[in-house]
Formats: sequence, structure tokens, C-alpha cells
Amino acid sequence: MEKRRLGRTGHMSTIVTFGGAALSTASQEEADAAIELVLSHGVNHIDVAPTYGDAESRLRPWMKKYRDRFFLACKTGKRTKKEATEDLHRSLERLGVTYFDLYQLHGLDDLKELDIALGRGGAVEAILEAQDEGLVKHIGITSHRIPTILEALKRFDFDTVLFPLNYVLRRLRHPENDYEPLLKIAREKDVGTIVMKAFAKQPWQTEEHKYQTWYEPFDTQLEIDMSLWFALSQKVATAASAGDIRLVPKILSAAERDRELSLEEQERLIESATNSKPLFPRS
Repeated sequence: MEKRRLGRTGHMSTIVTFGGAALSTASQEEADAAIELVLSHGVNHIDVAPTYGDAESRLRPWMKKYRDRFFLACKTGKRTKKEATEDLHRSLERLGVTYFDLYQLHGLDDLKELDIALGRGGAVEAILEAQDEGLVKHIGITSHRIPTILEALKRFDFDTVLFPLNYVLRRLRHPENDYEPLLKIAREKDVGTIVMKAFAKQPWQTEEHKYQTWYEPFDTQLEIDMSLWFALSQKVATAASAGDIRLVPKILSAAERDRELSLEEQERLIESATNSKPLFPRS
């Protein structure tokens, strides 16, 4: 699988990151099979969070054996220093590791929460202290709102950004979901770019959900191919896999056959999303 440089971190991440959210309700046996699969395909970047159900505990046996094989990214949804410190140490314990390659402020959509997290006594102080102690190597931010990330990059020198990007958002562009200004600034600042929701089709249109993802995903091999290839054609470093382990084999297949889409192919994809509904902004 192709690897790309994750900005100033210098890490050569596989173009697919294994999204730990897929393990949130998995048994240990199911988790073992999923992790064996991604290992066999050479995936070297894992993203997890304490809010992802049992994911941290499910990963623990694998971290004990293969910690040096993975760039391990974790997150905190807490906004104060005290709470973020507790979150970070709890995650280290649950995963059975001594450090994180990347620790991120998670789901930071609200500007008021950004003020708290980056202010005096805020979560970023906890992460900086952990970095000084050798518990964290790099610091990132994740958000569904592009304007919040742009503001965050003005205030703090984040190493990575994790944000939504797909061709549905590109077709139904709005100031909240327009990722192109972010890509430009990330290139200028050498910030590592990690995509989420690359496989999101639209919000669920029915009460019955076929997958455990909170959005309706593209799920045929062709759709997944096009979704991943479109995201990677925007010159990002890596894209997180969808939050359902049943989709992972198709995503790995797409990654191993990756090719850059021509501008004409990208335009056709974008036009095909005319009748879709974007995830963001949320109605």
C-alpha cells in the first residue's frame, strides 16, 4: 500500500488509516480478525478515541505485540486541562502503551469550546505537558467545521488536521464544509492532512440502518473505489476507514489499487452527487 508523508510529523502513513470507531461494539474475536486484516495489508496508522466504545480495550492486545508497527493516534473530547489530562492517561492505560504518536483535540466544532481548549487551563496545556513528558509526540485537531479548524490554525501550531472530505461535500459546497481553503493552508504550513467521512453518502434516510456508521455510507466496491480515489486525488496524506468493520476489506482493496483521478473523472463524480444530501452543515 502506498505511503504518504504526514506533514511535518515526517511519518510515512499508509493512505488508509484504520479507524478505531469500527471496533466500538466489536467482540475481541471480531476485533482480532479486523486488525489481522489491516496488518496483513500493511496499514501502519491507527486512529482511536475513548468515546469509541470498547475500541481501546480491543486494541490493547495488539499494541502489546505490535506497538512499533503503528503510528498510534488518540483523541480527547475534553476541553479543560484537568479533564484532558485524565482522559489522556486513561487512554494510555486502556491501550497498554507508554506514548501516543499523535494526540488530538477531538470534534472541536464550536468556537466557544475552541476558546476554552486553547485558553488558560485548557486542554492544549495538558497535551503540551504530556509532550514534554514524552507521552505525546505530535498534536492535532479534529473537527467537522472547516472554519473552526482554520481559526484553530491561526491560534496554535497544530501538526495535523482531521476533517471531512468527499465529493458530495464538494458538489454541495458551503462555508462550513468547504475544505479547499484548509488544504491550501495545510500545504503552506506543512500540516498533516487526515480525511474522515470519505465514504459518507448522506445522512440516513430511513430509521433502519444497515451499518453501524451514523451516516449512510457508499458500500459497493466501485463506490468505495471512487470515494477513496477522489479523496486521495486532493493530495491529502491519508483517509480513515469507515466506522463499520464490514466495509474495511473493500476499503483496503481500493487503497491497494489506488490511482489519481483525472479532473474530468472528478468532475463527473461531483456532478453525480447533485441529488445527495451533505452531512455538513447539519440541518
